[in-house]
Amino acid sequence: MRIIKAGLTLLICLSLCACSAGGQGSGKNNPVTESQSGNDVKTEVASGENMAASFDQMHWEKGLELSHATTFFVEKCGEYNLITIADADRFLVIPEGGVIPDGVPKDVAILRKPLRHVYLASSSVFDLIREAEALDSIRLSGTKKDDLCISEAVSAMNEGRLLYAGKYNKPDYELMVAEGCDLAIENTMIYHNPEAKEKLESLGIPVLVETSSYEAHPFGRMEWIKLYGLLFDREDEAAAFFDEAVKEITPVLQQEKTDYKVAFFYVNSNGVVNVRKPGDYVAKMIELSGGEYVLADAKVEEENALSTMNMQMEDFYLAAKDADVIVYNSTIVGELNSVGDLLELSPLFADFKAVKENRVYCTEKNFFQQTTAIADFVEDLGKALRDPEQTEFHQMKKLTK
Repeated sequence: MRIIKAGLTLLICLSLCACSAGGQGSGKNNPVTESQSGNDVKTEVASGENMAASFDQMHWEKGLELSHATTFFVEKCGEYNLITIADADRFLVIPEGGVIPDGVPKDVAILRKPLRHVYLASSSVFDLIREAEALDSIRLSGTKKDDLCISEAVSAMNEGRLLYAGKYNKPDYELMVAEGCDLAIENTMIYHNPEAKEKLESLGIPVLVETSSYEAHPFGRMEWIKLYGLLFDREDEAAAFFDEAVKEITPVLQQEKTDYKVAFFYVNSNGVVNVRKPGDYVAKMIELSGGEYVLADAKVEEENALSTMNMQMEDFYLAAKDADVIVYNSTIVGELNSVGDLLELSPLFADFKAVKENRVYCTEKNFFQQTTAIADFVEDLGKALRDPEQTEFHQMKKLTK
């Protein structure tokens, strides 16, 4: 037994050392946070005769092939992967049974496979992980059952396979530790509560902040499925899903552009209109469908990381009244059932061109949680632009008077 164990250790070390022909190849060494868990684990397993090659001797080559995503990339060294997010946060993914190399920088968090007790705060990521066939790896949720639109996640909660563990800014630390949480996947909202991120890391829980919302191209957001495929050993499933989704939408992308302008918005409880900023991925989806975002040339008065901005109703009226198509965003304030519901929000909508021509649509409530449905929405909008009589859609519905 001792001989077999020694042989396995030697085999793992040889695999890691095979990567060390060159120098450190990441080229992205901007420290953002210190991963307490990574260094703690390393000191436990990498010592004496079990010492593997040092991190700075590992030679990194291009890992995942990405066609649209730009806010993360992956480098590969044998069975080891180095993930860089937003040119800053770095994660060294250790294969199951692998040895952690010596000298891992403090800004590199250690992720040890298999990852089977993950906390997921970002509701939109549930859809990607579901399509990668890795939902069983998510044990803890930052979204309550009533706020989840992914049926498989709701079922998992009903059956006790998925537990609610508090919001991103107030996670249930005791539950996470008790469940052996091995990774917390957060969205960028966590940066507004850095103390929560720091607390998780101090408990030995690595925190990966997904930045898919910063992707300029809609397919870039969807391509994050490949990262989750890598983390949860579902790379083939993730790549197959992404490739098929792009393939299905290709005929729409190849059609001639229309000259129709599209308004995409919702009205909040104060009567203020919330719209997407020019250059946002929703504006890009409108472009891919063959239309033009009506606010493509709008001036952004306040530069910040938000993808939306507010406009007073009168200003929105002047900017969007000639839009050929209206798509009402129902994900925040609920769905509209008729054009009459829209007119109740403001009588000014009666003068909109799209209202007069009966070209008003509403997204499904789960639109933003279904990240993988981006291709469906582009197809839907392409149909609406080219066929005003079309009523069969995947991600939106046509409103009647």
